[in-house]
Amino acid sequence: MIEKFLIGHAENEGKDTGVTVILAPEGAVGGVSVRGAAPGTRETDLLRPMNSVQHANAVVLSGGSAFGLEASCGVMDYLREKNIGYQAGKHRVPIVAGAVLFDMDYGKFDFPDKQLGYRACEAATCDNSQQGNVGAGVGATIGKVMGPDFASKGGLGISTIQIDNGVEITAIIAVNAFGDIYNEKNQWIAGVRHPEGKNAKELLLEGTHHDMSGQNTTIGCILTNALLTKEQANKLADIAHDGFALAINPVHTEFDGDTLFALASGEKECSFLSLSTACVEVVRKAIVQGIPKT
Repeated sequence: MIEKFLIGHAENEGKDTGVTVILAPEGAVGGVSVRGAAPGTRETDLLRPMNSVQHANAVVLSGGSAFGLEASCGVMDYLREKNIGYQAGKHRVPIVAGAVLFDMDYGKFDFPDKQLGYRACEAATCDNSQQGNVGAGVGATIGKVMGPDFASKGGLGISTIQIDNGVEITAIIAVNAFGDIYNEKNQWIAGVRHPEGKNAKELLLEGTHHDMSGQNTTIGCILTNALLTKEQANKLADIAHDGFALAINPVHTEFDGDTLFALASGEKECSFLSLSTACVEVVRKAIVQGIPKT
C-alpha cells in the first residue's frame, strides 16, 4: 500500500451506510473524471488543471446520496485540527474533494454525517486493505435493471499493482452500479437476479428496465506515488474509467453518477503510458474484488 496516503472507514450502527476517507496529509496532486449522468460531488472544480490549487488533502467516498456530502465536513474538521490545508491568508483550508453514491434503499434511512466522516479519519492507516462490506461499500448494490428487489450486493474493492522503478498504483472503488459485473474473461459474475438468468444488457436491449434514476453510481479513487502534473492526474482519472467499462455492463448510464478521483504523491518518476495502462487494470480488479463472494 502506498505510504503517503491513509485510508479509513466508518459505518453507521446498523451498517446500512458508510464512508471511506483517503487522506493525503502532505498533499497530493489531484485529478477527477465524472462520466455518469447523475453525479453527486464536492470540490471537483478545484482539481481541474486550469484552477490554482495544486494539491488536495483528502478524497471522501460516501453513501447517503447528496445527504452524505456532509461527511466531508467532518474530514475538514479533522484536517483543520491537524493544521493541514491550503494556506489562505492567515488560515489553512483543507482541500477535501468527494463523491457520493445512493444506498438509502438498502436499509433504514440514514447517511454518513459529519461525525462519521471524522471517525473515518481517526481510523485511517497507511496499510488498510479492508474491502467488501466496509465504508462506502456497506450499502452498495448492483444489477438494478429490474429494481432493488432483483439486485445483488455490491461493496468496496481495493487493488494494487507495482510497475517499474518502485511505482505503485492503487484503486479504491465503491461498487454501486446499475449494470452487472464481469470478470477478466468477460464472464458475468454478479448483478441482476433474473428468474430466467438474463443479464442487464439483454434486458435493456429488450426494452425492459426499472426506473432507477439517481439511485446507483460507482465511485472511487486512484492513488499513486508517481510524479504527475495536475493535467496528468486528470488524464489518469479519465483513462481509469476504461476499467469501469471492462468490469461493468452497462456502465456510465443516465442512472449512474460514476466518478473517479486520482491522487499522486510525486515520489517516483514514471512512464505515463505505463501508469495509465496499469490504472485500467487496477480499477477493473478492484471492482471485481469489491463484490462479496457467495
